Amino acid sequence: MDHIIVLGEMHLRRVLKSYADYYNRVRTHRSLNNDAPVTRPIQRIGSIQSHAILGGLHHHYTRA
Repeated sequence: MDHIIVLGEMHLRRVLKSYADYYNRVRTHRSLNNDAPVTRPIQRIGSIQSHAILGGLHHHYTRA
């Protein structure tokens, strides 16, 4: 988060919400056997797509 310039309170709230969503829904955790706190189904078929999070600071890869 130290790579983002915050431009006001509303911007800070959006950035923090985006990061919290990423942390709880996408990011893997070692203590959870490399799963996210909010589990999701495993996708085995389809092409891989990249989704930028926080302006490209992080990326989420999914199958389409």
